[in-house]
Amino acid sequence: MKSNIVFVLFAVVFIITSCDSKRTYDEYISLPNSSWSKENTVEFSFPVKDSINKKNLFINLRNNKDYQYSNLFLITEMDFPDGQVIVDTLEYDMADVNGKFLGKGFSDIKENKLFYKENITFPTTGEYTFKVRQAMRKNGNTKGIEELEGITHVGFRIEKIE
Repeated sequence: MKSNIVFVLFAVVFIITSCDSKRTYDEYISLPNSSWSKENTVEFSFPVKDSINKKNLFINLRNNKDYQYSNLFLITEMDFPDGQVIVDTLEYDMADVNGKFLGKGFSDIKENKLFYKENITFPTTGEYTFKVRQAMRKNGNTKGIEELEGITHVGFRIEKIE
C-alpha cells in the first residue's frame, strides 16, 4: 500500500514538473504588504551552465486591484560572473486603454509575463545576478513613488528556446 502511494506521488510530481519543459529558472519573491518600496531592489541569483543555446528572459509580476497605473517603469541590472554589468530602464503596459488589467488570472490577481531579453546567449558560465527595482513617478514630479501599491510578487524566469 505504501509503495503505491509513493509511486502515485512521484508520478504526480513528475507530470507537474514535466509540463514546463522550457523552464530553466523560475523564482518569485513576495513583496511585503503588496507594496513595492522604491528602496527595495529585488534580487535573483542563478547559475548558468549553458553558454551555447539561446534563451528568453522574463520579468514576472503579480498585481492586484490596488495597482493604480496603466504602465510600470523598472530599472534592471544584470551582473555577469566576470564583473560586467548591464543596466536597462524598461516600461511595460499593465492595463489596456479602457483600464482593464493585462495579464492572466480570473481573480483580482493578474500575472504578467514581461519580456526582458529575447533570443540571447549567456556569454560565459557561472553565477549571474539579476536585480530589478520600480522607478515609477507621477506625471510632472521628479520624486519617485515611495510605495508602489498593488504589486504582490516579482519574479524572474529563464526559458530555453525550442
